[in-house]
Amino acid sequence: MIRRFGESPEADRKYTRRVGVYALLPQGNRLLLTCQLEPGPDLQLPGGGIDPGESPITALHREVYEETGWLIAAPRRVGAFRRYTYMPEYDLWAEKVCLIYRAHPVRRLGPPTEDIHEAIWMEIADAVHLLGNEGDAHFAQRHLHGL
Repeated sequence: MIRRFGESPEADRKYTRRVGVYALLPQGNRLLLTCQLEPGPDLQLPGGGIDPGESPITALHREVYEETGWLIAAPRRVGAFRRYTYMPEYDLWAEKVCLIYRAHPVRRLGPPTEDIHEAIWMEIADAVHLLGNEGDAHFAQRHLHGL
C-alpha cells in the first residue's frame, strides 16, 4: 500500500489514476524546485505525468527540463505516495501516484520551457514548510534528515 497524503477520496467521485515522477534535486543545503504560476502559485518538486509509452526515467528527465531548464543525472527512486486532487489544467479529478526520485542537477540549459513554471533554488529546511503538498514536503523532510 502506498501512503496517502492530503484529502481522502470522496466516495461518490470518479478519479482518474495518473502516475507521475518527481525529483528531489539537492545541491548543498538547497533544493531546485519549481513554482507553477497558474492557476497557483504553487511550489512543487519538479516533475509530472508519464506519457504513454514513456519510461519513468525518461519522463523524469523531460519533466525536470520542462519545469526548470536543468539537465539531471543519476536518478534513484527513494519512495512513492498518492494523493487525491482536482487538476484544473486538465479539468480532472485525479488519484495521483507520485514516484519520488533523488537526482543530481547537472547543468542549466536555460529557463523552463513551460511558461507557467519558474525554477527556484531554496534552502531545504525552508522548502519543507513551503512546498504546496504534504507528500512533497514529507520527502523534502526525509532528505533533510538523510532519507
